[in-house]
Amino acid sequence: MSKIDQTLDILARLIAFDTTSRNSNLALIEWVEEFLRARGVASRRVANADGSKANLYAVIGPNVAGGVVLSGHTDVVPVDGQPWSSDPWVLSERGGKLYGRGTSDMKSFIALALAHVDQMQAAAMKRPVILAFSYDEEIGCLGAPSMIAELAALPEKPAAVIVGEPTLMKVVSAHKGVRSFLVEVTGREAHSSLPDAGVSAVMEALKLMGLVAKMAEEGRGMSHAHFSPPGPTLTIGRVEGGTAANILARRCEFVWDLRSPEQAQGDAIEARFREAAAKLDAEIKARAPEGGVKVTRRSLTPGLAISQNSEAEVLARALTGDNETRAVAYAAEAGLFQRAGLPAVICGPGSIEQAHQPDEWIELSQIEEGAAFMRRLIAHLN
Repeated sequence: MSKIDQTLDILARLIAFDTTSRNSNLALIEWVEEFLRARGVASRRVANADGSKANLYAVIGPNVAGGVVLSGHTDVVPVDGQPWSSDPWVLSERGGKLYGRGTSDMKSFIALALAHVDQMQAAAMKRPVILAFSYDEEIGCLGAPSMIAELAALPEKPAAVIVGEPTLMKVVSAHKGVRSFLVEVTGREAHSSLPDAGVSAVMEALKLMGLVAKMAEEGRGMSHAHFSPPGPTLTIGRVEGGTAANILARRCEFVWDLRSPEQAQGDAIEARFREAAAKLDAEIKARAPEGGVKVTRRSLTPGLAISQNSEAEVLARALTGDNETRAVAYAAEAGLFQRAGLPAVICGPGSIEQAHQPDEWIELSQIEEGAAFMRRLIAHLN
C-alpha cells in the first residue's frame, strides 16, 4: 500500500469518529494507541479531570533531546444545521477533493503523521519525532496545556514543534491570541410600563455590548505589519435574555470574543471592559441589590509571536522552501507551545477557508504535498 493510500485509509478511520468537542475523543485515542502499539510504539495519555477526554503523545526514534513535535488536535466543530451533501462522518472523494468533517481541520495532518510511523521507525533517525494529539482545541485550546507541560518537562526536551493546522503547507510564523468572555447581567423584573420599578437586564447589557462594538470599531484603525485584519477584532457571538415584550428582563447574557496581535493590547481591552462592567454592576446594585454584572473569562489562548531564528522556523522553512513571513488571525496551540519554551510554527495541509464549513474538504494534492513534507522531515532527522 502506498503512503498516500495508507494516509487515506487512516484518514477515513479518523473521520468516522465523531469527535465534536462536546463529545469524548477516547474512541479515537484508543484507536491511535492500538495503531502505535501494533508497531511497538509506547504512548502516554494525559487525560482531563474526569477521564472523559485525553491528549496522547508518543516518542518515535531515539530517546534523546532535540526532537520534533508533530502536533494536532483530535476534536472538530459541530455539523449541526449545516447543509452537507454527503455524510460528514464518511470520507468521500469527488473531483480530486476529499470531503468529511475534519479533512482540512485537522485530521489529515494526524493521518499523515501516523502513516509515516513505519518509515520513521525504519530510518536511522538521530533525533525523534514526537506525536502530540490534543482535545478541546476548538473550544479554546483547553486540552493541550497539560500535555505541553509534560513535553516541556521531559529530560529529552524537544527542539521544535510543527502544529499542523491548515496552511496549504506554507509556514505560518504568528497567530493572534484569543480570549472570550461570558457576561451575565441580572436585573429586576417589573411591568414594562413601569421601567423605574425594576431593572431591565437587556437594556443594561446593551451598554456593555455597545462598548464591545465601539472597541471593535477602534480596532479597525489599528495596524500591524503581518496580520489581516491588522488590529484587534471583537465580536459578540451569542445573546440570550428576556421573557416577553411587556416584562423588564431579569436576566441577559452574552458571549464576546477578542483576538489581538499582541498580549498587552488584549490586556488593555479586557481591563477597559472589566472597568465598565464593574461600574455598571455598582449602578445596578444601587437600584436592585440582587442584580449586577458577572464577567467570566471562558478562554485565554496566547498568541504565537514571530521568532525568525528559532529552530522551528529554520526547520519548517528548510523542509518547505517557503521564506515568506505570514501571520493568521485564528488562534492555535502554537502559542501555548511557545509560551512553554518550545519553539513552534504552524504548517499543515488544507486551507482554513474550507474549515468549519458544510462539505469541508481538502485537495488530494495537499495530502501528497504533506507526505513529501513528512519524507523530508524523516530524512532531515537521519
